[in-house]
Amino acid sequence: MGGSFELVSFPFTGDRAAELGADPARASAARAAVETGLPDTSAEVWRYSPVAELDLDGLRPVTAAPEHPIPAPAHYDEEVAGITVAATVTVVDGFVTSIDVADGWRAKGLNISAEPVSVPALEEPPNFFDHLYTAFAPDGVCIEISPDLVVTDPILIRSHLTADAAGFIGLQVRLGSDSEATVFEYQTSEGGGLAVPMTVFDLGAGAHLRHTYLQDLQHTSWQVGRMISNVAEHATLSSGLLAFGGRYGRLRTDTSLNGRGAKGELIGAYFCDGNQILDYRTFQQHAAPDTISDLLFKGTVDDEAGSVYTGMIHIHPEGAGSNAFQTNRNVKLGEDAWAWSVPNLEIENNDVRCSHASTVSPVDPDQRFYLHSRGVPPTIADRLIVAGFFEEALRRMPVVPAARIARALISDKLDHRLASR
Repeated sequence: MGGSFELVSFPFTGDRAAELGADPARASAARAAVETGLPDTSAEVWRYSPVAELDLDGLRPVTAAPEHPIPAPAHYDEEVAGITVAATVTVVDGFVTSIDVADGWRAKGLNISAEPVSVPALEEPPNFFDHLYTAFAPDGVCIEISPDLVVTDPILIRSHLTADAAGFIGLQVRLGSDSEATVFEYQTSEGGGLAVPMTVFDLGAGAHLRHTYLQDLQHTSWQVGRMISNVAEHATLSSGLLAFGGRYGRLRTDTSLNGRGAKGELIGAYFCDGNQILDYRTFQQHAAPDTISDLLFKGTVDDEAGSVYTGMIHIHPEGAGSNAFQTNRNVKLGEDAWAWSVPNLEIENNDVRCSHASTVSPVDPDQRFYLHSRGVPPTIADRLIVAGFFEEALRRMPVVPAARIARALISDKLDHRLASR
């Protein structure tokens, strides 16, 4: 296999060529990435993406866990200081560099290790980034929660991408029946680079996972990732997605409600400015009776930034008694800012309740007039309105410290906007 791998020319293969050549699955995935190429932006699912601008030649290969200090991002330490945690995990450029599990929780059955996290079976053909992940991903973070174990303290995962690195970040969380856990992921970067996260959740019967992912990448970094969840009978997935950084940040979520009474709650909040584009694709599969999904995404776009939201609720023939709700609301602050919102329904059973809604609008003129009439200057009025706009989503974030950090980051963006005008 080593000789045949020479047929594959990839910008950041570097010293990984020998390793890839010795692993047929990795070598095959690398070839598939080359053959597939970057996604075609004429295709509907990539139409609003600037992915053609991604400079693969500028990405730096990472062959081992970097000995790199993790910078303290604004607001993170102050909000997590003093919190009792079940475990802390550090990931740099996709490599797990430390795992610290509190002795008490380890004894009770909380197991965290660095192991391979593979791409699950997908309904559609793998794309370029899926192939890259399979070819280059190191061992990821694997969290196992024993049946009946309720982990009351959060598990913190601090992930960082160094300058111009290609980082492939795997996370798998498995919850045994009737167990509970809380996971908070916080990702930052130093500029440039590409992050490809692959997150897989498996919830056993009656389990409950509270999860929040906060992305605060530098504006020149890129991210294209997936979150794939399987939720068994009477289990509940409560997931929050917060995004503030990146030149282009794209996340596709697939939530499969596979058992009677399964529930999936997905709450998102995002704020992009400059030339950023934040792109969410959500798919909620109701494949069993009496399942519930509740999605709320709220975003603000400023300057020349844009956001994309595409959602699909699919009620399968077996999904009688399902309840599904999908809402995406966007506020435009800049005249050149834009937001594209397309919620969809596919219903194959008549005994269901479903709704979807989306809005893209400037700041509410009635709210602005009310504040102006009471002497509040226009720029301050917009700040108050936008901060209030996000509260509906932030109050529902499964991880409270993440919501507090998000409020501070929103405030920072509004401060920057006020100072530049």
